[in-house]
Amino acid sequence: MSELAEDGIPVTVTCRVFKLARQPYYRWLANPITDTELVEAYRANILFDAHRADLGFGHRLLADVAREAGQDISDRTAWKIASDNGWWSVFGKKRAKNAKLPGPAVHDDLCARIDEHGRVRHEFTADGPNRLWLTDITEHWTDEGWLYLCAVKDAFSGKIVGYCMDSRMTSDLAVAALENAVSMCGPVAGCVVHSDGGSQFRSRDFLAALNRHGLVG
Repeated sequence: MSELAEDGIPVTVTCRVFKLARQPYYRWLANPITDTELVEAYRANILFDAHRADLGFGHRLLADVAREAGQDISDRTAWKIASDNGWWSVFGKKRAKNAKLPGPAVHDDLCARIDEHGRVRHEFTADGPNRLWLTDITEHWTDEGWLYLCAVKDAFSGKIVGYCMDSRMTSDLAVAALENAVSMCGPVAGCVVHSDGGSQFRSRDFLAALNRHGLVG
């Protein structure tokens, strides 16, 4: 409308053509972004960052992250924003038959080998300690609810070299288990860390931990 007005076309005429009322237009022009919209934008940014960091987060965990960041947000509001933008937990939606795991692989499969029949086999062996670690998350029911355990196993010794437990299956759990293994084993640069394609192991925090210690995903 401003461009048309500069060309000499009255705003009244433009509003009539677009079937808009002039007063709401002038109010919007004076304050195009309302305070409510600005607050919602801040909330959406925080929720999106949390969702991108860990695709396993549902709306309640996303709301927890937003509240920890200082946003006064309810679980219901977090659900609405996440729902409107399609930010779903990879664990909350059933995959169609024969569907692929959610999200792309972030590393090459360094443990895969092709046998004489052309089939893919995995070789979880190492010729020394801290050459190959295997990690995964298991869940266990307790009297207080679900308990999630992320463990790191050395393929050479077969021993658990690091672990972490938590009531939530997040990227923080995987990162804490990896950090525990590093602290227990000393210099581990070059060690290959093999995991499945779970969102915790594809998260930015986990990838950053790998890079920080010179580990190979």
